[in-house]
Amino acid sequence: MSNAIAEPGTKAPADSRRFSRAAWGVLAYNLLVVLWGAFVRASGSGAGCGDHWPLCNGVVVPRAPRIATIIEFTHRVTSGLALLAVAGIIIWALRLFPRGHRARRFAVLSGVFLCVEALLGAGLVLFRYVQHNASAGRAVYLSAHLLNTQILLAMLVLTAWYGSSGVSRAWRGVPKVIAAALPVALLVAVSGALAALGDTLYPAVSLASGMQQEFSHSAGALLRLRALHPAVAVLGAIVLLAAAMTAWRSSKAAVSRMGAIVALLVAVQIAAGALNVLLLAPVWMQILHLLIADLLWIALVMTALEMGRVAS
Repeated sequence: MSNAIAEPGTKAPADSRRFSRAAWGVLAYNLLVVLWGAFVRASGSGAGCGDHWPLCNGVVVPRAPRIATIIEFTHRVTSGLALLAVAGIIIWALRLFPRGHRARRFAVLSGVFLCVEALLGAGLVLFRYVQHNASAGRAVYLSAHLLNTQILLAMLVLTAWYGSSGVSRAWRGVPKVIAAALPVALLVAVSGALAALGDTLYPAVSLASGMQQEFSHSAGALLRLRALHPAVAVLGAIVLLAAAMTAWRSSKAAVSRMGAIVALLVAVQIAAGALNVLLLAPVWMQILHLLIADLLWIALVMTALEMGRVAS
């Protein structure tokens, strides 16, 4: 590993490629941690370590743990490893790239948002926003957690993308439809997270009973939001497809390819959402639905980066 880049363009390419591959690997690992966190929520295992943090039921390593404890403790361990991995990427970026290189900046920001992610996870436990808690506070907290997760993933994408070159890439911005697609994707993701929470707290025994729950006069806010999510998702898909078509028509091969990937993921996600409803949101389907949403978000960020890239 180089301590610095004295002459960008000489030793930098190979070192930068290794760094970029490692950063993509850290992104992939963090994505797995995110999915396991969703499994913790969907399986009702959030209180597996009680209301203790960072200890688990008052000890470092739980003895004779229940299944819920194993699930929650595993999430804590994998989250801790994610912190170490991102710390390694930060140190590497600071040693490899010169001052002012954007890979350094986004590596540090990845660490910041991962620390916030850990604190938000701790708050879920300490405030007891787990298991059957259906409070408005939990919904707000979950939304903040989801937004932070998406920003964290975006920072890791930016770290890997900028880190693939020894010289910090120039970026000139993107068309309005692609810029608008980013917050729209976040809005759809938040509504999906709240709908998933509604599925966890108010499971339906059939499609008809689920609709009765949602449109009942006594339905709570989470059930109302669960009913609203499909409409939000369809409207969001229209915006995302418009962004994908804009990218697909680009003269740049990389941008056109990313546009096609975004369009494909939007179609797959809509199909997965419909299947999730028909199957009454089983845990495995919720995790798959989230995986596709995260891959779509990553592809959308990559599309914006490639669209605005200035050829060197």
